[in-house]
Amino acid sequence: MSIDPTARIHALAVVEPGAVIGAGCEVGPFALIGPEVTLGAKVTVKSHAVVTGWTEIGDETVIFPFATVGEVPQDLKYHGEHTRLIVGQRCRIREAATLNTGTEGGGGVTRVGDDCLIMTGAHVGHDAQIGDRVILVNNVAIAGHVTLGDDVIVGGLSGIHQWVRVGHGAIIGAVTMVTNDVIPYGLVQAPRGELDGLNLVGLKRRGVDRAGITALRAAYQTLAQEDGSFLDRARKLAEESDSPLVREIADFILSKSDRSFLTPKGGR
Repeated sequence: MSIDPTARIHALAVVEPGAVIGAGCEVGPFALIGPEVTLGAKVTVKSHAVVTGWTEIGDETVIFPFATVGEVPQDLKYHGEHTRLIVGQRCRIREAATLNTGTEGGGGVTRVGDDCLIMTGAHVGHDAQIGDRVILVNNVAIAGHVTLGDDVIVGGLSGIHQWVRVGHGAIIGAVTMVTNDVIPYGLVQAPRGELDGLNLVGLKRRGVDRAGITALRAAYQTLAQEDGSFLDRARKLAEESDSPLVREIADFILSKSDRSFLTPKGGR
């Protein structure tokens, strides 16, 4: 066990031998820190939270009461293999959220980036790869092997099917089931997850200029209405567009996927 002398551990907390507690950490009453857990500097684990498994928590992350971080996967194929969970810096893991370690068949690591907000009751399944500045609203369910790019927002009570990829800057509306890949900057809504445009609000908030947004709108129309298959249209964008944002969408579509894609309304 290694506990930095500046850390504050409540007398009613349980810190198991082998845990590493960084400088300035705070661990509240009735919290449990398992033997293979590493807490970076200034991590806060509030009362009744559980951090267990082979888990690394980045600096200044806060874990709220009754969250369970680093438990074994909810996967019947898991048979006790030694797998990890890595959470980045400055994350907020709210009450009753659950984050699981990886599986041998999925690469062995579940990863959450920096500055993420995982709200009450949300779940991050085994082997998921979550980018930076991602927001999972209350009771979101992220299945195993899902990849969420940076700046993705998933609305409350939504679910992302296993192996789905959601591209950079996309937004998923509330009470939505997503079963296919979502292009970067896409806007998805409706109960069964329909691609219904671009996340224009998010683009403007991130300072994308008028020319960039105009290029994205034109690209979206190409994906929706041009001749050929969806992949043919993406190849056309990759060949003809000089916009980095458009090329990001094209490259995403043309890269390896284990699912099909949500396509624009009217697209094939």
